[in-house]
Amino acid sequence: MLQHLPIENILFLDIETVPAYATYDEMPDNFRKLWDHKAEFLKKLPEDTPESIFPRAGIYAEFGRIICISAGFFRKKEFRIKSFYGDDEFIVLKEFCQLLKSHFNTEDKLLCAHNGKEFDFPFLARRILINDLPLPFILDIAGKKPWEIRHLDTMELWKFGDYKHFTSLELLAAVFDIPTPKDDINGADIHRVYWQEHDLERIRIYCQKDVLTIARLFLKYQQQPTVSDEQVIIVE
Repeated sequence: MLQHLPIENILFLDIETVPAYATYDEMPDNFRKLWDHKAEFLKKLPEDTPESIFPRAGIYAEFGRIICISAGFFRKKEFRIKSFYGDDEFIVLKEFCQLLKSHFNTEDKLLCAHNGKEFDFPFLARRILINDLPLPFILDIAGKKPWEIRHLDTMELWKFGDYKHFTSLELLAAVFDIPTPKDDINGADIHRVYWQEHDLERIRIYCQKDVLTIARLFLKYQQQPTVSDEQVIIVE
């Protein structure tokens, strides 16, 4: 069935997130208490503390925020990538929502991410609401039947019904002989690169590599020719 999906109707995306505060001590008292409670369920080692595992707060929408969204789409023979990034999450989300409203607001459009159904899509929706922005049509899944939800997930597609199976984007890139997106940093480095180095450009480039890899992986699933580096256009 994937072969019948028009590739031009799909927006491929990836997000990068960090804890809302640079350190555990900088959290307001009420959030620190709530994180302490959350951390009790996240500890894996005896020496783990709420403070030591605080960098993991970035993967929870209640304790984290989005610093970069990269989105890619096919236009004729080009794959165009646009990134929304910065310190002001409200602006990042507002500009991304404008893209969705302008170009991906009809029932024939789809979103695609790797592990998107478990992470990217719900994280985006939650942070959009927290920032008091209107929830875009394509992310508003309340009351929709499963087949009405226009979300694709390259990790879920690879499961083929095996719900206990997790496969990273990096591994699938290796399996399908796609250039790795992890040749500089990986997800575990984002907290340090943002809060210690404040290198948003490096994070943007990393996020864009993930989007290109997701698109190339989806083309492999469709058994279509890949997109070359020469066909990639970075939209400023």
